[in-house]
Amino acid sequence: MGAVVSCIADCFRAIGACLRGIVNTIGSICMAIINGVVSLVDVIITFFTCGYCGRRRRATRRTGMRRSRI
Repeated sequence: MGAVVSCIADCFRAIGACLRGIVNTIGSICMAIINGVVSLVDVIITFFTCGYCGRRRRATRRTGMRRSRI
């Protein structure tokens, strides 16, 4: 009789672990989607507030004449 109860308890534990895994997976997927949307909105807001287009670029052009090493 004790073996049957132990077997039933193990089955319920396995079902519970499976359900917890499914819920955890769904939560992780939702978090990934939400983080992606937040990042996309952040990029759009940064672009429209001149975070990218208005930023001063590094000085890649040099003014004046170059000297030769001769």
